[in-house]
Amino acid sequence: MKTTLVPREHIPAVWESIKGFAERCAIYTYGRFTARDMLEGLLTKDQQLWIAFDNEAIHGFWVTEVVVYPQMNVLALHFVGGRRFKEWLPDGFPKLQKFAKELGCSKMESYGRPGWEKMWQDHGYKKQFVFYELPVE
Repeated sequence: MKTTLVPREHIPAVWESIKGFAERCAIYTYGRFTARDMLEGLLTKDQQLWIAFDNEAIHGFWVTEVVVYPQMNVLALHFVGGRRFKEWLPDGFPKLQKFAKELGCSKMESYGRPGWEKMWQDHGYKKQFVFYELPVE
């Protein structure tokens, strides 16, 4: 399975193929984003869409963005969705790392539900902190 960066002008054409993945991914943002918000971010912000595909279909996507912190730049993996992730990670992960390095990032970061922890650890990620939230009533 291959992974590629989608040129911004091609995002609307590709979106229909990944919209269902994005909708399922949005569920785990707990009201922060919808699939439409993800698309708007890709079209109006400096975010990137990556897709995983084979000869038959698109199987998943990543949305990335360079985040500039006061002391470093990082490539954030904002959203990941799809199926057969373990099959596209071996091709995609090195491409993301190369992309991050070319853009002057010193790290890559991701956040997500606890189920991602094992897979990210298997690829060198280290858990740095836990995210907490409290509804304001």
